Formats: sequence, structure tokens, C-alpha cells
Amino acid sequence: MSYVSPVCVVTGGSQGIGLAVSEKMSANGYRVFNLDLEDFARPVEHGQWLQCDVADTEQVRQCISRVVEQASRIDALVSNAGIHFSGTIEQTSEAELDRVFAINVKGAYAAIQSVLPVMKSQREGAIVVMGSDQSLVGKPGSFAYNLSKAALASMVKTTALDYAEYRIRANAVCPGTIETPLFHNAINRYVEKSGANKDDVVADEASQQPLGRLGQPEEVAELVLFLAGGKSAFITGSLQVIDGGYTAR
Repeated sequence: MSYVSPVCVVTGGSQGIGLAVSEKMSANGYRVFNLDLEDFARPVEHGQWLQCDVADTEQVRQCISRVVEQASRIDALVSNAGIHFSGTIEQTSEAELDRVFAINVKGAYAAIQSVLPVMKSQREGAIVVMGSDQSLVGKPGSFAYNLSKAALASMVKTTALDYAEYRIRANAVCPGTIETPLFHNAINRYVEKSGANKDDVVADEASQQPLGRLGQPEEVAELVLFLAGGKSAFITGSLQVIDGGYTAR
């Protein structure tokens, strides 16, 4: 019997944590389909880019259909695409709130909803949603993002319960402060507004973590790989924190 590579769909897999996940899954035998607006920041072996705006539910559905047409199965979905917005509730316009939810929440909704039929027919599948430490705790000046990540925690738990009978597992990875392009972009915006020194700001962020450093995308990718595979077969509906101890305080 010939070996068939397992298939993984990653949303937002072109840079940062998503790219690290795409590379990790590929290196461990998965055929990776990346749904993102732009191509991989660097080549990914066994990786294929499908241009997609995850805020557009119909685009997501069409891309998932293309994956099924090409690969005939989907073993894992990593719903990673997301954006950050800084601001209190008073500083967040309705349009800004809608944009964060369109990408962070509705994007995950569309991806999960689209892969469920093929996973149900297979009677197995793993869904990994990229949450945040803000899925568990509040942070000041992060109203819209915090709200969206809390919503993803609920999405994972209800999906896990609704589809356990099909052996479809759903879990969330909840990173703390990870050194990604998203992190540096947020720091750059803060520095522009405040006039602070970037090196000092980054050092301060690192010092707030009990382990005394920032997390790396590759560390998050290792946890995603574990949750997507058979070694985590009895784990579902969980929020897996990877935050250097930040939420333990």
C-alpha cells in the first residue's frame, strides 16, 4: 500500500507563527496548503499557496473546496490568520471592531465550517485555532483583540463537544508574547506614537515574562504539530498556553 501524505490547511501561513507552522508541518510529512493574501515569505517544501482573504467567507469556502479536489482529504486545520488592534473600548470604532472580528473570528468560523464535511466523512480530523494569552486574561488597551481571542476560546470548546462523535478534535494554542513581524509592527507603532526607544520597549516586554525572554514562532509550531497529530488523540476542547509563565501569575 502506497503512503499518502497527511494534509494540513493553514490560514495566515505566510509569515510569523503561521510560516513556522507551515514549515514544521511540512518537515514532518504533511502536505501544506496555505490560505493567505500573500505567498510564503520563504519557500516551504510540500507547501502550496492559495490566495485568500479569510475575512471573505466565500473565498475561504472556495479555497477549502480546491484543497479537497486536489488532495481528497484534510487531516488538520490550523486557523492562524489574525490581526491586532490597540485601543480601549472608547478608542475602538465600530469599523475597527468589525475588521478585527471579520479576520480573527469569522475567518476561523469560515475555515472550521468548511473543513468539517470532509473531516466528518473521514471520521477524524484535528482543528487547531491560534488563540492568545488574551483568550484567558485581559490586557489593557487591547479591547477588540482581547474580545476576539476570548471568542475563539469558546469556538474551540463548543466545536470540540459538537464533533467529538466524529473523532474530530478542536484545541486552541494560546501564545503569549512571541517575537514575530506582528509583534515588531505593534512595537514600531507604539514607538512612533510615544517616542520611546524600541530596544528598551522590547527589553521591557521580555522582562515581563517569568522566563525572562520572548517566545519564538518555532516553539509555538512544535505545540501545533503535537495537537495536530495522533500523540494528542485524547486532547480536545483545551486551551494550551505557551506564554513563558505570563498567565500563571
